Amino acid sequence: MVETDQTSAETAPRLALSIVIPVFNGADSVVELIGALERLRIPGGHEIVLVNDGSVDNSLQVLHALFDNARVPMTLIDLARNYGEHNAVMAGLRHSGGAHVITMDDDLQNPPEEVQRLLAFSQRSGKQVVYTYYDHKRHPMWRNFASRFASRVANFVLDKPSGLYLSSFRCMSAFVVREISRYEGPFPYVDGLILQVTQDIDRLLVNHLPRSSGRSNYTVRRLIRLWMSMFVNFSVMPLRISTFTGFILSALGALGGAIVVGEALFRSPPPGYASLMAAVLLLSGVQLLILGIVGEYLGRLYLTVNQKPQSIVKEVRRRQPSVAAERASPAWLSQSA
Repeated sequence: MVETDQTSAETAPRLALSIVIPVFNGADSVVELIGALERLRIPGGHEIVLVNDGSVDNSLQVLHALFDNARVPMTLIDLARNYGEHNAVMAGLRHSGGAHVITMDDDLQNPPEEVQRLLAFSQRSGKQVVYTYYDHKRHPMWRNFASRFASRVANFVLDKPSGLYLSSFRCMSAFVVREISRYEGPFPYVDGLILQVTQDIDRLLVNHLPRSSGRSNYTVRRLIRLWMSMFVNFSVMPLRISTFTGFILSALGALGGAIVVGEALFRSPPPGYASLMAAVLLLSGVQLLILGIVGEYLGRLYLTVNQKPQSIVKEVRRRQPSVAAERASPAWLSQSA
């Protein structure tokens, strides 16, 4: 049975697990990933929610073929354009119905068999959210550095538990999914939303593999945009830092002014052009930085008030296989894996 709909169906009995996978140019890896996930034996059953995030390759064609031959309940969501990983995940969460929901990437760096371990650990621990972490991440050096920097900032801005790695391979309870899905702003940051809902969080060590093909879709620009969503959307800490910076610079300016007056009264001051220009440039730079932070807040507020969409869903297809027996995938899919 295939259904095309724009709303989430809640009439079917709740499954034990929903697996939400945002897909962007993942045609070379998603076939193998979905095949492995379909073969999992999850007590209580599981579904797969695929979100095509405006892929420019043939990912959508591949996803439709996988959907037509699905061996487990599957939902295919096609977004109108590329909105980014977190926006795509939010769209997938709204169409998930499992008692637990696992999010994972489409690049096979997280082995599909770890899904069972993650679910079992979440059920056994009773935690609302379980993040995964790795002994060794198979990312480029610059990406690992950026992740460590973002983690340090999250410790400060989001009140993140110390030592918690914010991985995209995570398991959430239906309660957490329901609460974070209420957020409709245009700049979602899933981990920030999770930390607003709960601190009942644990972590699990899993394997991390090299990419099966291609390269990461995260560029420096995308990472900066993601970092800004975390830094600005979920905390007023940048504004407080700006205020403290203003106080400190004002105190230094007052001290410098007193020194200048003292030198003028008691000694012949040097011309001081270089020091004057350095002070002016420093203060001007800090002022522009603070104005930029305030402007970022105002710009995001303006876009939110004007209801910039978090994402636009072009099509939703749902499939509830009537026969659970395995069926062979089309030959062209096997060749493209």
